[in-house]
Amino acid sequence: MKEKLQNITTEALAKIEAATEISELNDIKVAILGKKGELTSVLKSMKDVAPEDRPKVGQMVNDARQEIEAKLEAKTTAITRAARAEKMKRETIDVTLPGVKKIDGHRHPNQIALEDLERVFIGMGYEVVEGPEVEYDKYNFELLNIPANHPAKDEQDTFYINKEILLRTQTSPVQARIMEQGKLPIRILSPGRVFRSDEVDATHSPSFHQVEGLVIDKNITMADLKGTLDQFAKEFFGEKTKTKFRPHHFPFTEPSAEVDITCFKCGGKGCRVCKGSGWIEILGCGMVHPHVLEMCGIDPNEYSGFAFGIGLERVTLLKYEIDDMRLLYENDKRFLDQF
Repeated sequence: MKEKLQNITTEALAKIEAATEISELNDIKVAILGKKGELTSVLKSMKDVAPEDRPKVGQMVNDARQEIEAKLEAKTTAITRAARAEKMKRETIDVTLPGVKKIDGHRHPNQIALEDLERVFIGMGYEVVEGPEVEYDKYNFELLNIPANHPAKDEQDTFYINKEILLRTQTSPVQARIMEQGKLPIRILSPGRVFRSDEVDATHSPSFHQVEGLVIDKNITMADLKGTLDQFAKEFFGEKTKTKFRPHHFPFTEPSAEVDITCFKCGGKGCRVCKGSGWIEILGCGMVHPHVLEMCGIDPNEYSGFAFGIGLERVTLLKYEIDDMRLLYENDKRFLDQF
């Protein structure tokens, strides 16, 4: 028994000494000291040892275990220190080398324009609200006075998921949802991403952003709408900016108009930016159609309101004199770093 223990100890110590990885030491520990290890097997065979010899044999087994465990601990410490030293050698920092400047990110031009736009309307008492990008036909079309046979519902313009669900084509569904709640008066701004089946070019994209506004209260008139948009144009584009309303048609509003502003580049004299006209179209607007109010549960005899829709990319392009909408989404740092 004594010779067997000596052989186990000698072989174990030799394996430990030859090990170069912590994983090897773990394997040795399991093979010698584990539940099915060699020393454990010796202990299990103690029943075959004469009773008077058991204390002596037990002591030899414990001595062997202690010697092996001590060697394992020492070797583990040595391997760990060597690995740490090698790592520190590889990761040495040369403090004489020049530092690497950290480059901070910044806001995207679209985001800058949106925050400037929101600041203007929040200053006039508007609340910024958001809604789902995947929308029901009911909110995107039906409650906005767009019947089933309206051209805007054609699948060539709208991304349909099924007959009742689609990717919203405008942020007006947010306005319908807010009106449906019946909490009056309403003064909201609803920015967000919208989707239309357009070819990508300098002025179009299948995914872009709109910012739409809605005011519902008693005695709201077209004069309130014009005053609001005049104030927006002056604060966003410059104090000398003027607005011009042109009659138009939108199913959601009646009467409706498109709004032009005096060219911020030439002051209305005519230039490349405004194509010589002195005016630039920026948004559509109008008085909320009485039928829309009725469908959303608001009495049109007591309440009236106005709505407007601004293409965020459009005002961004105008504000920063960018001539191609695609530049906003190509992630070209040479372009983005200008902002």
